[in-house]
Amino acid sequence: MRPVVIDTNSLVQIISKRCPYRPIWDAFLAKRFTLCVSNEILEEYQEVIGIHATPEIAENIVLLILNQHNVRYIDPHFRLRVIVADPDDDKFVDCAFASGADIIVSEDSHFNALKDSPFPYINVLSMSEFMESLSL
Repeated sequence: MRPVVIDTNSLVQIISKRCPYRPIWDAFLAKRFTLCVSNEILEEYQEVIGIHATPEIAENIVLLILNQHNVRYIDPHFRLRVIVADPDDDKFVDCAFASGADIIVSEDSHFNALKDSPFPYINVLSMSEFMESLSL
């Protein structure tokens, strides 16, 4: 299965049943791709989902993610420091690189820095582009 990193704002959107990108979440649950996460990413998922929903819902979603067989847990021991405009986004790049994922799903323009960087080679796909790549 293709290893993929999903940034927090994209994850928050795809878990909503009303979102047109919900098929990405459903594809994850159907094991159509491997979600790569780190402690930093999981903590941010929980924090941000807790703001948009409740802390209990956030915890349940993180536990659901952790209990899936198509999750690759990575603990990067380095910092590539590629996203100069928003260093907080580097956690997604570090996780993608350490896990061998060649895709980050994001709508965040800060990730455009990867297009100008010869290293690491990681594609950034919008949610609609990722859905298309999954033939959803």
